Amino acid sequence: MKIDTRIIKSNTATDVYIKASATPNIAPQEQANELFNGIRRILESEDAKILHERIYGTEAALKAIRSIRADIYGSYDDGVEPAWLVVPQGINGQIAGVQVHALRSEESPTILHLDNKACGRIVQTGESKYLTISCIQAPEAGEAANQARVMLEKAEIVLKQADCDMFSVPRTWIWLKDILSWYDEFNLVRNSFFTEHGLIGDGTANKMPASTGIGISPGNGAICGMDLAAVIGPDKSIEYLDAGGNQNSALKYGSAFSRASRVETPAGTTVFISGTASIDSSGKTTNIGDASKQIEATIGNVRAVLSEMQCRDEDVVQATAFCKTPEIEKLFQDQWSDLVWPSVTVIADVCRDDLLFEMEVTAAIAK
Repeated sequence: MKIDTRIIKSNTATDVYIKASATPNIAPQEQANELFNGIRRILESEDAKILHERIYGTEAALKAIRSIRADIYGSYDDGVEPAWLVVPQGINGQIAGVQVHALRSEESPTILHLDNKACGRIVQTGESKYLTISCIQAPEAGEAANQARVMLEKAEIVLKQADCDMFSVPRTWIWLKDILSWYDEFNLVRNSFFTEHGLIGDGTANKMPASTGIGISPGNGAICGMDLAAVIGPDKSIEYLDAGGNQNSALKYGSAFSRASRVETPAGTTVFISGTASIDSSGKTTNIGDASKQIEATIGNVRAVLSEMQCRDEDVVQATAFCKTPEIEKLFQDQWSDLVWPSVTVIADVCRDDLLFEMEVTAAIAK
């Protein structure tokens, strides 16, 4: 097993970021025992509670390991399900990896509910509250566009429990089954929702969350699902980078997300960098058909945004590489083995058929 822990401390809180990948080519149950025992040991040693968790694996593996996770975590399982995310088998076997953001603070997280089900957590640290929602979805809504709209409306309902709204959200992660068949339709839904709620529009300063929209299915058969992070604090506590690094605003080609956002989080300053690919300043795909050059361009684009947000490679606490095929996953791991970002690699379609690779990162700097 490979496990990476990044710890950010302040006087009032400690953020703990965990990336865990199991031993390849063993049964999912054995992988789960490795992963969740390793994560629990870190939670115990840091006296930290889970804020946000994602588990990437095949559909069969995710079904097989749910009870194992609950048994091993024990009291660390507070009833909020992780984002169970269905991906094909890759280099690490049937479970691609687990990402956890945990927190040690004076107060334990309070559980948020939707439809009588635990769906997220909120915790007070100093003057601010930090909130996460885990893979909210609406399979009952029917067609893809309807599910996307109701998913966004449900997120707003949960945010209102904490006396906030989408203006408090610096980051979303959106999981879209069969993304290539309906990504344009999804963008229309999101654009309409954001316009109605004042996040974008003529004469307004765009306040779009940083985001990843990627071709990964939520684990219960829904067409789409969403994770988000929100911060409830002083005015102007979230900064948005609409255009940055080597790329202009994504809104110019129809996608309502910022390139990055920066916000004060429990233990320091956190920078969320959106899913980024080999796209130029005009919004066109570059290096078509050349996976190696697309990977290089993508990492260059991410690094450009990191630099603009006053972050270094060493400040990255969480990263995900989305590879279109197993061959591209191997290429990334072989050619970028010295990359210091704690990366989980998964196989997934990106939002355009000619994009072969996408990467997102989170960076954090202690107060």
